[in-house]
Amino acid sequence: QVQLVESGGGSVQAGQSLRLSCATSTYTYPTYYMGWFRQAPGKEREEVATIDSGGSTNYADSVKGRFTISQDNAKDTLYLQMNSLKPEDTAMYYCAAAEPPYFRLHNRYNYWGQGTQVTVSS
Repeated sequence: QVQLVESGGGSVQAGQSLRLSCATSTYTYPTYYMGWFRQAPGKEREEVATIDSGGSTNYADSVKGRFTISQDNAKDTLYLQMNSLKPEDTAMYYCAAAEPPYFRLHNRYNYWGQGTQVTVSS
């Protein structure tokens, strides 16, 4: 069982930056599939950024060039650096993880954090 704990959310002005962190309870680097997702009120959860077991990253078009996903293997922590934040980035952000065999079979994540709120005002 993997436990994920997000932190780093907050309220900022448009154009500012935040860095989200996701601490993991087990050694997930470099084999697990990891990702950041977000859900705004009244909207479906969307994929923001992911990193696979080979280190390849993928970003939603809406955040490309502004957000960066990374891992610190020594700290077993996943990060999401968010720059040039916009009001439309306002959402609850979730960290997710999956063992490679599970992900390859189901194409989804099986471990989720509780989320951290990001609010961007104009």
